[in-house]
Amino acid sequence: MNYDTSIQPPRAEQREHSHTHHGVTISDPYNWLRDPAYPTVEDTDVLGYLRAENAYFEAQMVGQKARVDALFKEMRARIKEDDATVPQRDGDYEYWSEFEKGGQYRKYYRRPAGTRDRELMLDGPALAESLEYFSLGALSVSENGRYLAYSTDTTGGEYYTGFIKDLETGELLPDRIANVNTGLIWTAGDTMIVYGRANESWRVDRIFAHKVGTSGDDREIYHEEKLGFTASPGLSSNREWLIIAAGDNETSEVRLLPASDPLAEPLLVRERQTGVEYDVDVRDETIFVLTNDKHVNFRLATAPMSAPAEWTTLIEGSDEFYLTDFDLYRDFYVTEGRIAGLDQVQIRYYDDPGRVETIAFPEEAYSAGLGNNPEWAMDRLRMHYQSPITPDTVYDYHVASRELEQLKVQEIPSGFDPSLYTVERLQITARDGAIVPVSVLYRKDRDEMNGGAGGPLHLYSYGAYGYAVAPGFSTTRLSLVDRGFAFAIAHIRGGDDLGRNWYLQGKMKARTNTFNDFIDVGRALVERGLTAEGRISASGGSAGGELMGAVINAAPELFGAIVAHVPFVDVLNTMLDDTLPLTPGEWPEWGNPIESEEMFKLIRSYSPYDQTRAQAYPPMLVTAGLNDPRVTYWEPAKWVAKLRELKTDDNILLLKTNMGAGHGGKSGRFEGLRETAEEVAFILWQIGLKA
Repeated sequence: MNYDTSIQPPRAEQREHSHTHHGVTISDPYNWLRDPAYPTVEDTDVLGYLRAENAYFEAQMVGQKARVDALFKEMRARIKEDDATVPQRDGDYEYWSEFEKGGQYRKYYRRPAGTRDRELMLDGPALAESLEYFSLGALSVSENGRYLAYSTDTTGGEYYTGFIKDLETGELLPDRIANVNTGLIWTAGDTMIVYGRANESWRVDRIFAHKVGTSGDDREIYHEEKLGFTASPGLSSNREWLIIAAGDNETSEVRLLPASDPLAEPLLVRERQTGVEYDVDVRDETIFVLTNDKHVNFRLATAPMSAPAEWTTLIEGSDEFYLTDFDLYRDFYVTEGRIAGLDQVQIRYYDDPGRVETIAFPEEAYSAGLGNNPEWAMDRLRMHYQSPITPDTVYDYHVASRELEQLKVQEIPSGFDPSLYTVERLQITARDGAIVPVSVLYRKDRDEMNGGAGGPLHLYSYGAYGYAVAPGFSTTRLSLVDRGFAFAIAHIRGGDDLGRNWYLQGKMKARTNTFNDFIDVGRALVERGLTAEGRISASGGSAGGELMGAVINAAPELFGAIVAHVPFVDVLNTMLDDTLPLTPGEWPEWGNPIESEEMFKLIRSYSPYDQTRAQAYPPMLVTAGLNDPRVTYWEPAKWVAKLRELKTDDNILLLKTNMGAGHGGKSGRFEGLRETAEEVAFILWQIGLKA
């Protein structure tokens, strides 16, 4: 037993509670951990249990303090503390942000283009001073350059407040925009700001126009009535059109309004059709539409402004090329996508549809894409590139000469030698024949460090919402790899790494493919000698935390340590509760167990909380955020309580709840880094590495 057994963990009281659906009655004795006053949490029993778990976490981790401190120091030494982004021009100014040495938050600057002057627009450290939590949401400069609109969240609950600063005087205007949960978009000649407001269920269902210089008299310009749909405002690339998009995880609908008059009658592009997603942008009198209506991997179409629903194909959908995005500029446009799971960036031309210039990238596994390119008449494109052994690199791509100009490479002050490492792109066959790509990073002298094959390996994935985990660079990952770990990213179904079908094969009725892929990858890595059973650590957050819960129910013997961050583990109860913020919008992802008995049975069959049973489980560290609106704190709390009740092993189980934070954990770059150091320390401790 790799912990102090003299310290007893807390045991949550069991209180009788049950609910019945589709003729099935389910007992849930830990339901009381959900404070009925949520989002306010004031129940003394609930708070007492969470604090007891935190005290147990602190007591067990006290013996790891020296290791956590050493790891934190090591990780911090890889960060250039006085770092800055590369300035980017937008109109008359160049904009960038900086961290000062020791600073937790960024400062935001600008200067007149072509000069060396600096003007501090927004001081993040000053705004965050004395706050337990601080998050900057939107940041938007008016077209005339005089005003800065921004929003902040000081609880982690993701209800932001909008402010307007006069950059000439440095003073705040009296405006206060409540419950913002979108960007802040300047319209009507800088006299109005358009934004989305979160309701009491944290859903953005209304879009408002705020008149600058006022407070509390905002005009509603769109109301989304369908439960589960959310709305958001955007701006066309030429800044002439306000784009109001509404949708859920599988269906979308878009309206256009002149940016000069957000109170005008909106133009509907095409009525919503279940299962059809589309995004739009505008050039002159032509609407460009990215849609999956005719091919699962999306096509790019155009339509005249006079007939916005009549879509003519510009780029056909392809089984090989997964079209994920497009960006319009005055003289050309850019498409982004993936081939065989690897990023592609292509320059295309309005007057020559057959001309396609693909930007080439050299490595076997990498992540690449456009950065911030705000102007309409761009002649060079800001880009980012990285790989597991290539730190984040910023380029300008000169469109006319087709040349990449390197502007910045992420600096690792304590040093980094890529020649010490190897990156492999493996192909693993899952139990149903699907081929799952796996990106693996390890040191070339790993076997020597471990005394032979079968060393420790960390397996990471997410596997939901069509989110692809890119094989990028991470400084914190090196703290495992430099101690003999291999670090593997499993590009499992549920993400869209290999195209939209890859995502569809891991959602709804096919959800269990995600869990099976992860387990099958782990077992294959054992068979290939990259690790051994019980020597795999794994981590995931949110829906990735659901993955952790499912795989340890099915194959606990594989893992030597599990870290589940804000894990979505009480899936059935959450999907049965349409009063929760995200539930109705999540039904297209997971299924609606209220209406469908089939989905009720399926979700119940894999929901980690419902499937927790009397068996051995690996050592586990679980985290939660008291103010988290996405995965409510009681999901991990109930799960840990049930695990303590049923598990048959003596392995350690820890729950840490951030009492003043939300879904992303603590704010501030070093506070977050210390939590990462705790995670790595826990893994090293439980896997049995002393260094």
